Amino acid sequence: HPFPRSSLTCPHCQKQSNTFDPFLCISLPIPLRQTRALNVTLVLQCERWRFVRVGLAVPLLGTVADLREMVAREGRIPPEQVILAEVSPRGFLRSLSDPEALGAAGEAGPVYAFQPPPARRAGTAPALIAPGLARGRGSLTVIGAAVTARSSDCLHRAPGGRILLLLCNTAGTGPQLARFGPPLVLREERGVSWEQLQQSILAQLRGVLRGEVLAQGTGALFRIRLAGGSAPCTYLSPQDPRPLCHPAIDRALQLSGAGGPPHVKLTVEWDMSTKERLFGSLQEEVVQDAESVRRQQQAHGQQHSCTLDECFQLYTKEEQVQRAPPGT
Repeated sequence: HPFPRSSLTCPHCQKQSNTFDPFLCISLPIPLRQTRALNVTLVLQCERWRFVRVGLAVPLLGTVADLREMVAREGRIPPEQVILAEVSPRGFLRSLSDPEALGAAGEAGPVYAFQPPPARRAGTAPALIAPGLARGRGSLTVIGAAVTARSSDCLHRAPGGRILLLLCNTAGTGPQLARFGPPLVLREERGVSWEQLQQSILAQLRGVLRGEVLAQGTGALFRIRLAGGSAPCTYLSPQDPRPLCHPAIDRALQLSGAGGPPHVKLTVEWDMSTKERLFGSLQEEVVQDAESVRRQQQAHGQQHSCTLDECFQLYTKEEQVQRAPPGT
């Protein structure tokens, strides 16, 4: 037929209505870009910590679940093992949950994807846990608020199980506060003492340590704060026999979001003198850019173009007409 045909099909009875509309000119829609470039820094587990930044073309209308799948393919790890978080030059900002829209991801700070260390086989004891761990009543020190909680408040049974901790090291105060060293993730027993937790953190940082640290009796070298928007500002207490067992840790686990393993974000705060003695002038981790970073920036930096045929395809694309509700 010389005139274009418009077809309307009923989804229930499949009856089709065809009309022929002549025209001399036509307004065509222009296809819009469906993706945007997003850089994600992968923190992978191998013989040593490995950092690589990759460029991804993420869907504009996608969710964090889509990003998790893409990161899992890049890192060749199962999606359920990926922990996604925004990390700024001052420390952790927030974890990303699967139902969230991807539109705001990476705007507040660069996105990091963490691969947790492999879980230890059941029945094996961690190397840093001493037998006969004391079970005294501890206290939680909360800085900046008149709130006190005891680790025993949430322990109606002996502490057990392992917990995933995301760690970020900072030094300085106020405007000079800055992150240094690599962000890390480790598994730790809930029942460890402050000294055992401190030794675990130092063991993770041994590759960047410059000064000597005694194995025992060093006292508290730093402060540990729950990160990621927990309110009020909560610090773990060195006097607590089980600092990972108080209610604030349980709340952080529950709020870690859907998708990926439950975890707790901790900021390790060093004073400048101790940081300089043990780490020198160490700044943020060195991250290698994969070729995909340049490729995605180049592809999305160019002006979006399309062919006339693509415009006609979008114009003639089948669409679902919504039925008006009764009474309208």
